[in-house]
Amino acid sequence: MKSVYFFIAFLVVLLDQTTKYLARSFIDPSVAIGVLPFLQLVSFRNEGAAFGLFRGLGNEIFIIIFLAAITLLLYLLITGREDRFGPSLMLGGAAGNLTDRIFFGGVTDFIDVFVGRLHWPAFNIADSALTIGIISMLLMQLKQSGRSIKEEL
Repeated sequence: MKSVYFFIAFLVVLLDQTTKYLARSFIDPSVAIGVLPFLQLVSFRNEGAAFGLFRGLGNEIFIIIFLAAITLLLYLLITGREDRFGPSLMLGGAAGNLTDRIFFGGVTDFIDVFVGRLHWPAFNIADSALTIGIISMLLMQLKQSGRSIKEEL
């Protein structure tokens, strides 16, 4: 049954890389394409971490960090008993962004969400999968903690 979680990770990478390819191929970096009143598509290469932070560290450091994270996520998927959905999303997201770093020297971001003039930093499918995976793992931990507290009472 573990294979379904590796398949989920594979699907995340496939969707992520396909959408990034489309963004790099069809969106001019100087143009934003409006989709909804709060959403537009852009083409931006992020050479830093989340929100463009730590750009000066260099791509090699981020590659090492992603490889370490992927190793940990593989361990969690193989040995985990409870929540494998969260780690599978995180594995796909980490692998998708690692692929960009290796082949393009930075991560392609293309989703721009905003309210008026306030913009959330651009992101991509891999970032979304990482975020949802982290939230899933946190919710599972909270659920397990609640169960432990009830058992103690």
